[in-house]
Amino acid sequence: MILTGSEDLRVRRTIDSIKSVFEQMICEMDYGKIRVTELCNRAMINKKTFYVYYPTLDDLLAEIQTEYSAEYIERIKDYKLPDELDKVNREFFLFSEEKGLAYEKITCAGNESYHYIRSGMIKKVTTAGWSSSKKYGSLPEYQQTMLMNFVNNAVLGIYRQWIEEGKQQSVEEITRITNRLVLGGVREFFR
Repeated sequence: MILTGSEDLRVRRTIDSIKSVFEQMICEMDYGKIRVTELCNRAMINKKTFYVYYPTLDDLLAEIQTEYSAEYIERIKDYKLPDELDKVNREFFLFSEEKGLAYEKITCAGNESYHYIRSGMIKKVTTAGWSSSKKYGSLPEYQQTMLMNFVNNAVLGIYRQWIEEGKQQSVEEITRITNRLVLGGVREFFR
């Protein structure tokens, strides 16, 4: 349940507790091993309370990913694409670094549930970022799809590798490398 600020304090505490425990569990175990019973025990609520707010764990995961997307979209909303893709990429790495381990697991894990829900998050961010671009909008649909696949797969692939290798490079260095690789292709594409 996405909080609006007008909820009763008990409701806010309950939702915050559910999300906090869920993110802890994501860090500790595979998504498929997370059980509502254990989540409720850790959050000190009963299962009935959980189900009042979330029909399934997938709904809780989708809500958390929606919140991540909304926060990120807010950060990049004023950038003009493709001209400021370097800044968008930098924001992605800074944002990802701020979000921590649960975000990393959701973004990098190969788990089908993460993948299914993550693809919706990627689509939402892509649409928000690129929909106002005249250059992008003038492309045929198949080229728009190719461009998005290239940018998303390249940036997420580099991010995953960076995470898997223990973040050996600074955010600035990994952003610089990402931009050198990705921007060359995007700039050439729009020539």
